[in-house]
Amino acid sequence: MIKWNECILSVYGSYTCLPDNCIFVEAEQRTKLSSLSLTNCKFSSVLIPNRRFRRLTLIATLFSFIKCVSANCDDHIKFIDPIFVRLITTPMFRRRGSSQQHQDQEHHEQQPEVKLNELRAALGPLSGRNLIYCTDACLKRYLEARNWNVDKAKKMLEETLMWRSTYKPEEIRWQEVAVEGETGKLFRANFRDRFGRSILIMKPGLQNTTSMDTQIRHLVYMMENAILNLPDGQEEMVWLIDFTGLSFSINVPIKTARDTISILQNHYPQRLAVAILYSPPRIFEAFWKIVKYFLDPKTFQKVKFVYPKNKESLELMKSFFDVDNLPTEFGGKATMKYDHEDFSKLMAQDDVKAAKFWGFDEKMASAATTGNHVAGAAVAPEPESVA
Repeated sequence: MIKWNECILSVYGSYTCLPDNCIFVEAEQRTKLSSLSLTNCKFSSVLIPNRRFRRLTLIATLFSFIKCVSANCDDHIKFIDPIFVRLITTPMFRRRGSSQQHQDQEHHEQQPEVKLNELRAALGPLSGRNLIYCTDACLKRYLEARNWNVDKAKKMLEETLMWRSTYKPEEIRWQEVAVEGETGKLFRANFRDRFGRSILIMKPGLQNTTSMDTQIRHLVYMMENAILNLPDGQEEMVWLIDFTGLSFSINVPIKTARDTISILQNHYPQRLAVAILYSPPRIFEAFWKIVKYFLDPKTFQKVKFVYPKNKESLELMKSFFDVDNLPTEFGGKATMKYDHEDFSKLMAQDDVKAAKFWGFDEKMASAATTGNHVAGAAVAPEPESVA
């Protein structure tokens, strides 16, 4: 008899059915569990929404199912770790035309100018900040995020423009979020990666506030600042996350994590090159097992877990960073000390630069330099022009 390794749920269409004969497991081969006696299970009429932000329901149902199966199955069937349940689309349920869609995507990628022109035409006339925002590089990012589908890219971009018109991320000033940066839990580094990309350093163990809205606003501000300081021709940034000091007392609600991921994925597509999660503790790994289901596949692939004693992890770090510039907290040789006051002055200078870039009047630009400065850490050298 086959010794099963893990449980897999087949996802098809908008909903997922869980009758006895539609449950699959994967080991040396995949087969229906028709031989199982599931007398106590009532999954034949269960319908679960297969939407990105409703997967917690799916996970909860899966756990219930695994618990039921474990109680009814013989000892030859073993589920290694129920939390590591993977959601896949099995070959037999693959949508027709998927290979054709892949070919179409490759064709679109070979003709980016055509798609860019189509998207720009579909958007219609732009003015003001929308015109500044919608560069060719910007349009390309949205097309890539939607696999070069012009209609989907247009919808996504229009939603971003609507979000920016209400949230106004370009108008956030350092003095509004400076209290969030007092401990150095999030700042722009004074070095770049091997590709010249801006680096945001995050230290969740240094959390010092309780307002989730302000925390998100602080992250958005730093995202905008990192983008403002990208060199010409570069669209992506890098995240370095240090988990030192993270404990059970630092509680991040799932809703906040979901809202944060939604903003980053939907309104900053293709901005993240890689996120390095350096030596995460078990407490975070448990949190990650839930949060990862909110990530789209492209973003998920950019998240890298790095462990200092792992050879592959060390090689990964060397591929992205010069160890002479990398802080010791991340396995490098450099010494880094966050100075809140110095960082505040640098952010005030960037606020002036941002105001000029977005076309604010001089009063708003100069006001950024007269506010209460409250932050600090060395940042990357200023580029001569803003892409």
